Amino acid sequence: MIRNLIFDMGGVLIAWDPPRMVERLALPEEDGRLLRREVFGSVEWVRLDRGSLSEQEALERFRRRLPERLYAAAERCVFWWREPLWPVPGMAELIRELDGLGYGIYLLSNATSALHEYFPRIPGSEYFQGGIVSADWKLLKPQREIYEKLFAEWGLRAEDCLFIDDNPSNVEAACLCGMDGLAFYQDMEKLRSDLRSKGVRVREGEA
Repeated sequence: MIRNLIFDMGGVLIAWDPPRMVERLALPEEDGRLLRREVFGSVEWVRLDRGSLSEQEALERFRRRLPERLYAAAERCVFWWREPLWPVPGMAELIRELDGLGYGIYLLSNATSALHEYFPRIPGSEYFQGGIVSADWKLLKPQREIYEKLFAEWGLRAEDCLFIDDNPSNVEAACLCGMDGLAFYQDMEKLRSDLRSKGVRVREGEA
């Protein structure tokens, strides 16, 4: 029986859309492509989530590869969470409903440790009982160890948990660790239907 719901953050609780992030910087098209490749598409970006590189260290590396005119834009990308966040519509309401039904609500996110600073700005965050942020543990989904760390830190049994992520590889890895999972594709009605099919007692979605 499902007793706990585990949520990813980017792409689930809030929109994760690097092209949109770059678009709001109002750069020339060529500069926007360069920024997406050299920042969001970089090894350094992955290392930020693993916690093996600080934001300032990553920024210095980006600046070595970028023209000076993009230094300020690169900094805004690295510290993207200082900008307005884009909550996924309907997700906060779902989480509030799950909490009211007595389910445990937890986070499992590939993110920098800065998440602790901006997480309270995400609607629905007040219902989370705990979680794991990848950079804090030098681990990344879909490594098995990060799921096991979640279970150990919060006293959870895999068979009591259901994981929701926008990356199917992360969901598959969760299933290999013994918990159920769902891939989320920005369709709240389908997510509610999928949850009900797993025995989670949420109301039906609204067409």
